[in-house]
Amino acid sequence: MRRPAQAVIVHGVIGGLLAGLVVVLWFLVADTVAGHPFRTPTLLAGVLLNREFSQATFRLITAYTVLHFGVFAILGVMMAWISAAFTAPPRLLLGLVFGLLLQEVTFYVGLLLLHAPHLGVVAWPHVVGANIAAGLVLMSYLHYAEHDPRPVGLAALRNHPALVRGVVTGLIGAAVVAVWFFLLDLASGAPLRTPAALGSALLLGAAGPGEIVATFGLVAAYTVVHVTAFVIAGIVFVALAEEVERVPAMALLVLLTAILLEGLVLATIGVAAQWVLGTVGWWSVAVANVLAVLAMGWQVWRTHPMLPRRLLEHPQLRV
Repeated sequence: MRRPAQAVIVHGVIGGLLAGLVVVLWFLVADTVAGHPFRTPTLLAGVLLNREFSQATFRLITAYTVLHFGVFAILGVMMAWISAAFTAPPRLLLGLVFGLLLQEVTFYVGLLLLHAPHLGVVAWPHVVGANIAAGLVLMSYLHYAEHDPRPVGLAALRNHPALVRGVVTGLIGAAVVAVWFFLLDLASGAPLRTPAALGSALLLGAAGPGEIVATFGLVAAYTVVHVTAFVIAGIVFVALAEEVERVPAMALLVLLTAILLEGLVLATIGVAAQWVLGTVGWWSVAVANVLAVLAMGWQVWRTHPMLPRRLLEHPQLRV
């Protein structure tokens, strides 16, 4: 049944405002943890007005906030129209599209059009995290506003057992890496040094060991990024494993994916913050990711009993 245009607009505006509020709260917490409340809106207002502001003022923050919520209201209406075009819209997928595609494109294209000095004016992990959270909140609101009878959130995972297995696999990998670096840091007499260094580099743009911010808030924020990255990797691993169960010849693809994951982690750290490798030690990062891949591989192997049989029976994979 086609929904009235007025209802779609109202739901879109409300959902967009809620998504915008999520982004505001995300950066308010992140800026406060970093010791600079309202730093992000001040920086973005400076880009918008082509000026540098030494401190946040009530008028400046208010003006930027009005613009911020106006943009999100428009984006919310766009997503409400897209959602209304489907009989049974895939809420989770649309939420990720909103967060990872629509908002990302809007944000970075805006920076380009405004001739921002660099695209890293706001740390990219914060942009991605805030946008994903905003997208999920928007689609959750549209789900309830449109009285969709299907389950949403964690209840929806019951219909997607492969996704649950992927999340568990990713959590195992994240835990292995976290424990490895915790033990190394503990042995060196500097507990939580590694997540503090990585968090300072990726989230605060620290340029060297002297700028490491070893606070509980920063370590917690980096942990969220760390776990999210491994959950995504776990979902990919499980999806590939289930393909291998059907087509054993794809085992080579899984091996290449594991190698690619290892290289991608090292390359990301090397490009975003090369000094971290000197502080943490490239060998420790490599060992951590090898251990994570092995632990995730064991979990996949254990939860897919047909996988060993299919691999052993495939003639091209026999030694």
